[in-house]
Order: sequence, then C-alpha cells, then structure tokens
Amino acid sequence: MNVALEQAARGVRGANPLVGAVIVDEHSGDVAVGHHRGRGTAHAEVDALRCARDRGLRLDAATMYVTLEPCNHYGVTPPCTDAILDAGIPRVVIAGEDPHDVAAGGAHTLRAAGVVVDIVPLDAAVSLNERWLTAQRERRPFIRAKIAQSLDGFSAALDGTSQWITGPQAREYAHKQRHLVDAIVVGTGTVLADQPTLTARYDPGGAQPLRVHMGHTTTPPDAPIRGADGRFVHLPTHDPNLAAHQLYERGARDILIEGGPRLIGAFLEAGLVDLLEVYTAPMLLGGGTTSTALSSVASLGDALRFLPDPIAQPMRLGVDLLTHYIPRHDSDGQTNSVDAVNTQAVPGKDNTHV
Repeated sequence: MNVALEQAARGVRGANPLVGAVIVDEHSGDVAVGHHRGRGTAHAEVDALRCARDRGLRLDAATMYVTLEPCNHYGVTPPCTDAILDAGIPRVVIAGEDPHDVAAGGAHTLRAAGVVVDIVPLDAAVSLNERWLTAQRERRPFIRAKIAQSLDGFSAALDGTSQWITGPQAREYAHKQRHLVDAIVVGTGTVLADQPTLTARYDPGGAQPLRVHMGHTTTPPDAPIRGADGRFVHLPTHDPNLAAHQLYERGARDILIEGGPRLIGAFLEAGLVDLLEVYTAPMLLGGGTTSTALSSVASLGDALRFLPDPIAQPMRLGVDLLTHYIPRHDSDGQTNSVDAVNTQAVPGKDNTHV
C-alpha cells in the first residue's frame, strides 16, 4: 500500500481525489502500478490494469491495492468496479472509503460479485486527500486561490499599475491552468479595474470555465467578463460560504479565486481555500496594494498559516517562481478560519491578475 500511496502523490490536486493503485501477481510476484492524472483521465485502477496487461500479469491470481474505494458510477469515465470485475481480480485491498454520495459503494458492488474486499484504513490515505474529503463532506467545490506578487508581497504599485507583475511564461501557464477548473471567481474591484475576460486563451476550442463576478455591484452590461457564450454568472453576495455552495449547486467542483486581495482574503479567512497558488516575481515595489487583505490579522499570533504542498513542487516559469501551499491545522485539527463577521469582501480597487 505504501507504493500505492507514492503513486497517488504523483497526481494533481483538484476536483478529483489523489488515488494510486498497485496490482500484485500472487504467483510471480510481479507488480503493476497506476495513478490518476486528473479529471478526464484514466482512474488509478484502470491505469494499473493497463500496466498489468502490458506486463503480462495473471489478473485472475492478483491482488489490487488502492488508496481510495473504487468508484461505482458513470461520470466522465466508466465505473472502476466494472473494470475490476471484467479483469477478474479476486481480491482488492482499500485504504480509504469514498465519501462521495454518487461514486461511493464500490466495495459493496465488488463483494456482491464475489470479490474479497479488505478495507484497511490508513491515516496517510486520509491526509493525502484531506482537503478534498473536507469539500466532499461540506458539499462545496475544491477551492484554489491564485496570487501574483512581488518579492515583498505587493500585487500592484503605489500608482495602481499591476500589468504585468509576472512575465509571459507565468501568465501563459496560468491561462493554461484555467482549463482545470469549472469556475473562476473575481470581485467587483477586479471586474471594474482590470476588465478581465477570464477565458482560457491558449486553447480557445477547449472547455471554458464559468466566469463569476462576486459582489453586490451590478456587472456593467459591456464588461468583458460577460462574454457572449452564456458562461457568466453574477453572485450578489460577499459571503464566501454562500458563493461556494451556490457554485456547487451549479455543478462547479473545482473553482479558482483570482482576485482581488479582499476577495481572496475573505475566502482565506473563511477557511475555504484548499490550495494557495503563489506566483512570485523577482522585483521589489516597496509599497502599493498587498496581495491579500486580511481583516482578522492584527498580530503575529493571528496569522493564517500554511505548509508547502508536498504534491505540487515549486516551478520556475521564466524568471518567476510558482509555489503551492495547503492550510496548516492547529492543535485542535482546525484549519484557518475566523468568524463570518470578518469574512465579508468589500468592493474596491483589486488588481491581482497574473
């Protein structure tokens, strides 16, 4: 199972969980491995089965070790339970049950078909997908926030200029990443000041995320964010929890908060950010607009704390650096959050676009 966990860690965080699988031929001792590479790609079990067939393993005498209960429904890909049953694997060992109300039930289906299923809960399997599991339990999307800043933490200079903090390679990569999410959320300040289109420009024929303006101010009729494809929604609220659940009801399972600082701060203070993506440019501004606005932090003891993401490694993009962070738990197991009274985003001049 440790090898399966290592395989899972090769995936990418997002709407789908990190899952790894290992198949062991009990006769020869040969091993096949697989992992899930992201939404729309083969699940770990199917990936491992392909590897096993390529290597000539006897599947009718094999045991599959998988870090999460095999899915049991038709989504973007067919059920993994069907693939396991078709392969004739007689035993499956699972490190964690799937809490998803649609995908769950794989263990029951396999057992009903005569497969020996052992569920051996592992803390490592839970911690690997901790934020994804939280989103599933809370019935909200997986939420990532993007920050573009100077070395001293500013997203715009004193005169308000912000285009561009980062270089062309970082901006191109950020645009390509938009294809991974279902929705991109910005606040009123960003809508008015930056006039963003929020499109995934480097693959115009690909899936485009839902463009979301969050705030009480009416979106101008000619605002570029509206577009002409109907992929726009205005959420007249400053409540991050309400916005997250409304987007979940619209089918969004992975959303990106792009700005501005107050909106990002509101989601951070609400404890809703599962992954923080920080693009840092090698420049010093000495003042201006900070990359986040946190109304709850008055002293060092109030700081919202994070850990480097062990899955996503730092990435050099031209002269800029992309780093990823996940929330750090306190001694009680709680993540960063403050009372709702401190989590309201206020419309203003927000410039945080890469």
